[in-house]
Amino acid sequence: MPTLSLLIVDDDPFIRESLTLLIGMDPDIEVIGSVQNGAEAVNFISQRDKPSVVLMDIRMPECNGVEGTKRIKALYPDISILMLTTFDDDEFILEALKNGASGYLLKNIPPDRIIQGIKTVHSGNMLIHPDIARKLTGLLRETVSPSPENLKLTNAGLTAVEHQVVTLIAEGMSNKEIAQKLFLSEGTVKNYVTDILHKLEVRDRTQIAILYWKSRSQNLT
Repeated sequence: MPTLSLLIVDDDPFIRESLTLLIGMDPDIEVIGSVQNGAEAVNFISQRDKPSVVLMDIRMPECNGVEGTKRIKALYPDISILMLTTFDDDEFILEALKNGASGYLLKNIPPDRIIQGIKTVHSGNMLIHPDIARKLTGLLRETVSPSPENLKLTNAGLTAVEHQVVTLIAEGMSNKEIAQKLFLSEGTVKNYVTDILHKLEVRDRTQIAILYWKSRSQNLT
């Protein structure tokens, strides 16, 4: 039996059909539907089955991926959303992450990488393509104004190890990868993440990463 269900959202019918076919070949994933914009995604979820993960294009008519993510996460916060984007979509990256997206992948990567990305966000981890991650600090420096929120990392009373965990989360590492990097057990890392979420008063790993990027961008200005 498949371990997760997937809804594909893209305005290009060829891409929808191709992704449905390729991803559907994986025994762990059941593609339960495909729609052409964010509004249709919300309607699908409310009227039919609720997917574990939504694979969302970012540029679509009527309701783009950013707005679609915002609407879905407002109604169904437990659904993970993975964005598919092109390299020139900088202006949309932060907004989608702020609205609850679990990560990004570039459209030109092989299908097996997309499948692995779907499984990664389904497991509760964050996924940011390395090329995009390197651009985020500069993007934030241009778009984020100083605010009390940016001081959370320095005023939250995080320990040295917790600061390390925050940095590695922002780099897109899973709990398993963080455990290997810091020579800790995966269970210990999970406990650190729980404590960090509580101290920073945020709901998920994506918001931890956003705080990190905001703090770093302010330090570089």
